Amino acid sequence: MNDEDRPLVLRQADLAAVESVPLSERNLPASTYEVLAGTAARHADDPALYLLGENGRDWRDADHWTYADLLGHVTQAANLYHSLGLTPGGVVGLLLPNSGATHAALFGAQAAGVAGPVNPNLTEEHITAILTLTGAQILVAAGPALDPALWEKAVRIAEALPALRVLLAVGGPPGPDTPGRYAGDFAALAAGQPADRLLSPYRPGPADLAAYFHTGGTTGTPKVVPHTHHNEVYMAWVLGCSGGFLGGSVGLAGLPLFHVNAVHVTGLAPFMHGRPVVSLGPLGYRDRALMADFWRIIEHYRVTGFSGVPTVYAALPPIPPDVDISSLRAGAVGAAPLPKSVRDSFESTAKVPMMEGYGLTEATCATASMPALDPRPGSVGLRLPYQRVKAVRVDADERPIADCAPGENGVLAIAGPSVFPGYLRPGPHGPAPDPSGKIFDGWLLTGDLGRVDQDGYLYLTGRAKDLIIRGGHNIDPGPVEESLLDHPEITAAAVIGAPDAHSGEVPVAYVTLRPGARVTEEELRQWAARHVPEPAAAPKAVRVLDVLPLTAIGKIFKPALLQDAIRRVVRTELDRAGLAAEIDMTTKDGRPHVLIRATGNAQPLRQRLERYSFPFEIEE
Repeated sequence: MNDEDRPLVLRQADLAAVESVPLSERNLPASTYEVLAGTAARHADDPALYLLGENGRDWRDADHWTYADLLGHVTQAANLYHSLGLTPGGVVGLLLPNSGATHAALFGAQAAGVAGPVNPNLTEEHITAILTLTGAQILVAAGPALDPALWEKAVRIAEALPALRVLLAVGGPPGPDTPGRYAGDFAALAAGQPADRLLSPYRPGPADLAAYFHTGGTTGTPKVVPHTHHNEVYMAWVLGCSGGFLGGSVGLAGLPLFHVNAVHVTGLAPFMHGRPVVSLGPLGYRDRALMADFWRIIEHYRVTGFSGVPTVYAALPPIPPDVDISSLRAGAVGAAPLPKSVRDSFESTAKVPMMEGYGLTEATCATASMPALDPRPGSVGLRLPYQRVKAVRVDADERPIADCAPGENGVLAIAGPSVFPGYLRPGPHGPAPDPSGKIFDGWLLTGDLGRVDQDGYLYLTGRAKDLIIRGGHNIDPGPVEESLLDHPEITAAAVIGAPDAHSGEVPVAYVTLRPGARVTEEELRQWAARHVPEPAAAPKAVRVLDVLPLTAIGKIFKPALLQDAIRRVVRTELDRAGLAAEIDMTTKDGRPHVLIRATGNAQPLRQRLERYSFPFEIEE
């Protein structure tokens, strides 16, 4: 693929022109390794990664890898896995913060087998379940010099994995007590391998699996999402159609590499198009020292764009008056509801647009992106080339029964080269992708509610079932509810995503108690914090009700609880604004809508409510 082979979709009309050439004629690389090899052949000495936050160096003088370096490190990692007995197509589990070693470990695993990055903050039970299901043969984890607590956790997990052969550390050695299966320090061992060729005869093709990602953060039974090399190579290519990787572009990466956004939007996609990426290091957007200098980093490296969730944008520091950020072209945002105040603040101060998009792990990463020269307010963008998107009606078993008309609300469905082959499930011959219940005649049923207009623009009106998205982190309320029901005084529990000015949503629990129970709401909240699957899932509040609202067939009716949570938020903000008002709750486009009849000057209230993502109207 030549650098100039970058068909662009900057306007709605461009989409048909791009698709006039069949995808099969685009001559895409056969694997992610071939992507890196091709770029290194064209841009050997160009910078690929600036590694901030590593080796104690000032961010102005950070280590950097050229594309020749990146390919060499990836090749050495693949050769290390082969030397340690990884079978062709075998799985390498990764429990790592972001670093140069993480890039090498991840893409090296895809060259030699299948990469299995896992969120290190999940509970040991969930990590063990994921790595057991995938059959991980090698585990690469943060060593004691990098994260002592995570290393101890990894050692315990390694002992519980039936297929594991080898444990490696990034940031070792482990000390005098060498754990079983420990083979050594990843970087040191990889450095002893050839960097100019792959030793294994295994060469993955487009249909072979490249990676296993997991959805959600707290699912009781982990859902593992396989991606093929074709899925990932296509995604890297198609993201270039946005124009974000044109000449002079520099990306900034702060999201963790166990997340598809980081792997693709600020990883494989810029790598495919020969553009540099500035990595914020192990802590990413959570690095307080680097984030304090965020705008100076933009200036120093001439960053043109970055991708984040709404909470990242909400927490950005003020722009210093003496900083030149004229290189910045746009900010990309997704993964959570975007409060209007966050958008307005960023666009008014940074003087560049905030571009929304839509995607999900089961569709590799991205399905829609806003064309730069033809945006539509309220939409999350236009479908990406070669993907198809429609809204469908579903039956009681959540199976599609009919297509919706343009502009009609339904459940969004996706087809095309980004759709995964199905969740990884155990089988008689080992785990394998299973499309049943999720993919129907090639259409991925997302569970997200929305509509598609006659021009192909997507509009979201709801999300998959009851998923809570806290600052871009997916939380399944089911396991949280299960943990609450373990409390001896709780008889019923429901957890929803309540509106939050900072995180977009936070878990809030509604419970009923046994007759005569004397436990307080605060005691229940503290108890829940100790028993939920991970810290992010801890309810911000626990509300005790006499009864939970139910549907006609006896199911808990969560929309009524969401309305209660919104009403509480509005009343709190009314009190802070010193206003009296009547509050009416309605539903528009499947979402709660608030009508406030206020007495007095409502402008302070309006400003406060714009920090939240729910729609509202104020009558004065």
